[in-house]
Order: sequence, then C-alpha cells, then structure tokens
Amino acid sequence: MALDGIVLSNIKWELQNKLLNARIDKVYQPESEEIILLLRQKGKQYRLLLTAQPNHPRIHLTTQNKENPMNPPMFCMLLRKHLIGYTITDIQQPSFERIIKIIVEGFNELGDLCSKELIIEMMGRHSNIILIDQNNKILDSIKHVTKEMSSIRQVLPNSYYTLPPSQNKENPLKSTKQTFFNKIEQKQNVPIQKAIYQSYSGISPVVASEICFRSQIDGSILVSQLNEEQKHQITKHFIDLMSQIKANIFQPNLIQNEKGQMIEFASFSLYHYTPYEISYKNNISEVVEHFYLKKDLQTRLQQKTSDLKKNIHTNLERCFKKKDLQLQKLHDTKRRNEWKVKGELLTANIYQIVSGSSSIVVRNYYDENQENITISLDPTLTPAQNAQKYFSKYNKAKRTFAATTKQLKETEEEIQYLESILNSIQSATEEGDILQIRQELLEQGYIRKKKKKNQKQRKTKGKPLHFKSTEGFEIWVGKNNYQNDELTMKLAHMTDLWLHTKDIPGSHVIVKTNQREIPENTILQAAHIAAYYSKAKNSSNVPVDYTFRKFVKKPNGSKPGFVIYEKNKTIYVTPDEFLVNHLLVL
Repeated sequence: MALDGIVLSNIKWELQNKLLNARIDKVYQPESEEIILLLRQKGKQYRLLLTAQPNHPRIHLTTQNKENPMNPPMFCMLLRKHLIGYTITDIQQPSFERIIKIIVEGFNELGDLCSKELIIEMMGRHSNIILIDQNNKILDSIKHVTKEMSSIRQVLPNSYYTLPPSQNKENPLKSTKQTFFNKIEQKQNVPIQKAIYQSYSGISPVVASEICFRSQIDGSILVSQLNEEQKHQITKHFIDLMSQIKANIFQPNLIQNEKGQMIEFASFSLYHYTPYEISYKNNISEVVEHFYLKKDLQTRLQQKTSDLKKNIHTNLERCFKKKDLQLQKLHDTKRRNEWKVKGELLTANIYQIVSGSSSIVVRNYYDENQENITISLDPTLTPAQNAQKYFSKYNKAKRTFAATTKQLKETEEEIQYLESILNSIQSATEEGDILQIRQELLEQGYIRKKKKKNQKQRKTKGKPLHFKSTEGFEIWVGKNNYQNDELTMKLAHMTDLWLHTKDIPGSHVIVKTNQREIPENTILQAAHIAAYYSKAKNSSNVPVDYTFRKFVKKPNGSKPGFVIYEKNKTIYVTPDEFLVNHLLVL
C-alpha cells in the first residue's frame, strides 16, 4: 500500500501528539534523498525520518541509527543553519494530499522571531523535501526542479512555493452523503473502484477496493451500471470511513502472507485481506518502518552495487566468450592421435611411397582389426616430409590441447568465482558487506582504486548471519568470500559442522557443535539455510554437502572463499524461506 492520505493523516496525528513544541537539536543527511531530525521533547528524544526516495518516499518516527557521511551535504548544512534550535509549532496535511508541512518557530541570526516550513511531498519520482521561509519563498530543496524538468511547477531557491497540481481531485474529508457521489458520477464509463481513487485525493487503489468490498460490490463494475442500492452502500461506507479518519480513530496494522512476508499495511482494518495474518500495532510509525525497513535496505544496496554487478556481468560475458573459443580449440585437437598414427604408418611404409603420390593405402597396425587406411599425401613433398608434416600437426595439437585444457580450467574457476561474487551481492544485508565485496574485487584486480581527495573513508565490516536451530544449535552464515574464509578458517572449531551447496556458488555455513552430537533435524535446517543463501535459492532438490570442519582445507594461493573438502555426505533440500526467516537471530 502506498503512503496515501489516510496513512499520512494517521502519521500527522501521531506526530502532533508527540512532537508539538519539540526542539530540533540536530539534522543529518545519511542518504542523498533522506533527512533525519533529532528532536527533544520533555526529556524524550525522537528521530524523525523524511525520505524523498522515488520508490519509498515517507515520513515517520524511526528507531534506526544510520551512519552519516564524514562531510555533510550542502542541503544538510542549510537545514542545520535554519532549523537547529527551532521549535515545532504545527504539523499539517494540506487538502488530504501526500504532503506534510512541519511549521517551526525560532530566532534568526538577528535575534528576530521567525517561522519556517519544512515540507515533504511524497509523490513517487516527484517526491521532494523543501524548506521555505515565512514569506513562502523557497530557501532550498533536496531536489531542484527546473523549467527543463517541469513547465508546470519549478522548485528552486528564491522562487515562491506553490502546492503541486491537485489533478482535479477533491478533499474526501469534506464530502457528505449528499455530495459524495456527484463527483463519482462524472466518470460513468469507469470502474467504480478506479472512479473512487481518481475522484478524491489521498485515496489509494487499496482503499477504494476495501470500500467496494465492504459494500459487497465488484470493483470492476462501471459507474453507469450501479443501481441506487449499490450507490447508497458505496456512499455509506465511504462516509463512515472518512468519519473515522476525521475522528482520528486509527488501527495501524501489518498484513503478511503464510511465508511471513509483508504484503500490505494500513491505518484501518482491510477486511478484503482477512485470509492473511493481520498484526495490529501501537503506532503507525512502527508499522511503516517495519514494512519499509527491508525494502529500503534493498533499494540502497541495489544503488550501491549496480556498478559492481555491471562489472561482474561484463567479466562473466568475457569469460563465457573465452570458454567458447577454448572449447572450439579443444574440438580442433580431437584428431591429434589420428595424425600421430598416420605419421607412424607413413614412417613404417616410407619405402612403399611413390614420389608425387597424392595418397597411399596401408594396413593400420594400431587398429584392432588391422583394416586398411587411406592417408592423404602432399605430392610436392617427399615421403619423409609427409610423415614429418603429420608429426608436426600432432605435436602442435598436443601442445594446444595441454595449454587450452589448463586455460579452460582457469576460465571455469574464474566463472565460478565471479558467480560466487554475484551470490555474495545477493546475500548482502548491510553496507559493510558491500564494502568487503568491493575491497575483494579491488584486491583481485577487477576494479580500480579511486582516489578521493581530502576525504576519510570509514571502514565498516559486515558480520556473518546468525541463526539458531530448533534444538538450540548456533548456525553462522558468511555473506561474502571474506566472511566465508574468516568463518571457516578462523572462527569455526575443528569439530564444528561445515555445509555448502554442491558445485553451486553459495555461502559457507557453520553449525557450532560444542563437541555435541548434532541432531538430524539441525543438519536439515542448516542445509535449508545453505541452499537459501546460494545461487540455487529458488530451485528445488538442491544438493548440500556437509562434513566436519577438520576435513575442509584452503589451498595456498587460492581465491577468497575457495576451499576443498573430503569425507562429506550430501543432503537434498528445497529452500524454505519461512523456515530460514524463523531461525534467524535478529
């Protein structure tokens, strides 16, 4: 569910209850399109998140403590100048739109009391965070919108702020039983569900579907096809819902499917999602943060790994082309033994060869049946030279075969390594994981080191994932090759159990035994985890090898994450995402 007008009304009400008269202590900008205000109110400290990211724009209280850049961006510095020390006096939602205004008051550099507004517009790719002064003039925005970008509305410093176009929608909170359907009936040939959210601001398709469900009406029916009773039911349930919102009666909740995946959230009960599990929460900020936490992280990680993925795919494409050429070379050397035999036979029958002949038929002593064989000759060469020609072809093919076989093995190992990097990127859960992968690729020569002038880089180290089996055994999973090496070769005890998908790029998995016997169910659960954190995550009957750590060795000079092992057993599993998430220790 998008952050529609109803959810934002809930957020506005929550922020009004907690943040009115709160003082702005600090301002941070951890991401290019994200602001965090550190607020103090009656001895309590709050973090208010505002993000204008196109995929997940939103505003809510947060418990997350994000790492900030060493050098604050210019917009962050401007907000610090204009907002620190100011007090929040009001929080508004204009016309029930996806816009929140935070009005603040404080003293400027001259000691005069003045007011300013921090505005967040949550409208997909048009989302923005804007600071305006008491004269409605824009001081700055996190995104500048020029005439080239929009001929309708510019957002630039020193220009006057105007609200985004309303798209001819009305405020649903002002509707009455007498006026509600007048707007809907203007869309006679539009399905009723679509007509509702196209006519009123702040109403999402999910909310429109819920109103149709409560009215026991198929949302695909055209407005022109509705009878009077159906119109009455639609009007009744719409007005009842708006009355609930105006009275600030909210029921923040999360909806998840049978696998525990979050599929929806709302500020009131969505009865058409009844078959799913609905969890009601104390406040809407908790709901929104919980819903977007994983999605937001995935978006940030995707942004930070796009260049790495492109680099890996380019190198993989090069490797596959090289492999095709090497396989073709090997195919061309398949007749090398035949050339050797012909050279031997020509040498054995050299006195029978008539000079200038183009071929000779001889008995093949190397064949079990000793059948005759016809050998082509170059009439311009002597018999000895013809024999030498076949030996030369054989020796060249023999050298090519040996060299190409070695090269092919190296190419296949490189492909396996690069695919393991792709799996590591897929398994990354924090930015420290990405930094480790980037450092590994830098050391392996796949990317070049960038020189950064006058900027210190913070080094954060990703940590392996921690799970616990239903029998209480701790399970650890490396998310990249550095973590795999450290986990297997340094942290694991020789009596611990080691697991890895068979001949498939994936994570190293360690089950801490503490010298106890491991139950079969724990081994099965660890195998599910190993399969889930591998390239075969979405496959069935995935083979997972397991053995004790003492049988796992790392060859000298091998690439990160590469090991050899012996005395292993194999178990086949189909990765169970719900089980894996259930065993994860947060």
